[in-house]
Amino acid sequence: MSDARDHARERYVLVVEDDRDIRDTIVEILESEGYAVKTACDGDAAIAQMRQARPAVVLLDLAMPRVRGEDVRKIQLADRSLRGIPTVVMSAADRLAERCVELAPAEVLAKPIRLADLLAVVRRFCIPPAAGAPA
Repeated sequence: MSDARDHARERYVLVVEDDRDIRDTIVEILESEGYAVKTACDGDAAIAQMRQARPAVVLLDLAMPRVRGEDVRKIQLADRSLRGIPTVVMSAADRLAERCVELAPAEVLAKPIRLADLLAVVRRFCIPPAAGAPA
């Protein structure tokens, strides 16, 4: 049985980013496209959010205080209930692809992130808002 809550969940994006300006910009873009967005500004909050409500995709910054993005991803991979959530790593780090090998992300976005790349990645994992609307 499918209802409006199922469709909303299939459009739910979790943005994990400690830089407020970047986080707010990504949220504004995704919400303007019709996606439901939740945010976390550190790794602890990200894990808690994933456990509370399973997102269709996680956009995960690697460079965060306290619990880094790498650690979030390692926790996620070790947890059976979280490991299947597609996670897109975002970073301005050098040699990003090499750095991400053991993290097994669904995708990697190098910062600064191009708008077209961000939207393409989210569309890959989320039901487009028009398709998710009840018939």
